[in-house]
Amino acid sequence: MSTPELATWRTEVRRWLAATVAAPAATGGPRDLAVFRNLSDADERTLLDNVRAYRRARYDAGYGALTLPVEQGGAGLPALFAAAFADEERAFAVPPSTELISVTTGLVGPALAMFGTPALRERFVGPLLRTDLLACQLFSEPGAGSDLAALSCRAVRDTGDTGDGWVADGQKVWSSGARFADYGLLLARTDPDVPKHAGITAFLVPMGAAGIEIRPIRQMSGGTSFNEVFLTGVRIPDSLRVGAVGNGWRVANATLSFERTASGSVTRRKGGTFDDVLELARSLGRAGDPVVRQQLADLHIRTVLRAATAGRVARAAAAGMPPGPAASVGKLVASDVLTRTGELAVDLLGGRAAADTGEGFAWTEHLLGAPGYRLAGGTDQIQRNIIGERVLGLPAEPRADKDVPWSGLSRS
Repeated sequence: MSTPELATWRTEVRRWLAATVAAPAATGGPRDLAVFRNLSDADERTLLDNVRAYRRARYDAGYGALTLPVEQGGAGLPALFAAAFADEERAFAVPPSTELISVTTGLVGPALAMFGTPALRERFVGPLLRTDLLACQLFSEPGAGSDLAALSCRAVRDTGDTGDGWVADGQKVWSSGARFADYGLLLARTDPDVPKHAGITAFLVPMGAAGIEIRPIRQMSGGTSFNEVFLTGVRIPDSLRVGAVGNGWRVANATLSFERTASGSVTRRKGGTFDDVLELARSLGRAGDPVVRQQLADLHIRTVLRAATAGRVARAAAAGMPPGPAASVGKLVASDVLTRTGELAVDLLGGRAAADTGEGFAWTEHLLGAPGYRLAGGTDQIQRNIIGERVLGLPAEPRADKDVPWSGLSRS
């Protein structure tokens, strides 16, 4: 399939958006500056219903999964087309997305397209990319911290009548949207007697299965988009295994590379932006203050550098190259800009950030949510390790657990 001419394609996208969304993006009124929304379950379901209706129309029009290969359910276009589509979307009042939608279409769907059996791909990839089904990640664990490969959730062969499945037990944490997900992409340890990276297997587990308990986590910003998930004797058929037994770390790495690319992308708005801070400074009569001007200039430069980094990753992807460590640079820069944006806004607001119920509180939601972005998609510390070792060529951190079976490691 030949690649269409970008300008002509953008015109077609604009025409489709005008016919589908109908309304241009609002330029006034209250803004949502929260990094992680504080919504009731009912409001969350309404938001999901709205964005899913839009995503289904988008998928049916051929604009879903733009960069996935055609044989995997996508449009097979270079990454620049996805960035161009997102740019066109900004001019229209498309329904706001959620972490669960992003995980479903940007992480789990592509992971299944890459590693799933033909039967799994046939059954799940299309419905996930179209958001007919929603899926969360079941990766992080409270006892593993940033060392995901140290996970202890176990899956053992089912010794029941059929013997063709697995039984999983363990705990997962920080699972965005788990309460509303149909499935979860689970990483579980299936062989404790090999080094930790080698004994992990990936599964697609129904979130309504017997033995799964989901508890929301209340964040300091007020929202409960994150959840902890407990698995007790959860039976998973082998047909829902993703990739080969013991190949879960490869599935995880690919999924995390998708996540770092998405987290560092300028096409996803989370919280306030430089333009919002500049408008705030002007509204408060502070834009002429030389110190404030210097702070604004610094934030603007960092924002431009973030966009340039994301563009470099997009160009590499368009050339058929994996995102690699550059995605870690983008993720690190993105979380830094997000944090600095909130800090400068609150400095400008002063006491209003704590007492004001309007603009001030909106920025407080940003400030309280921004630290979580340093953890989402891989912690800042892990990104720095990746950059140091794979970009700068620095010596790897000492690993006392290298080549040691997981069962022989101390976990005190």
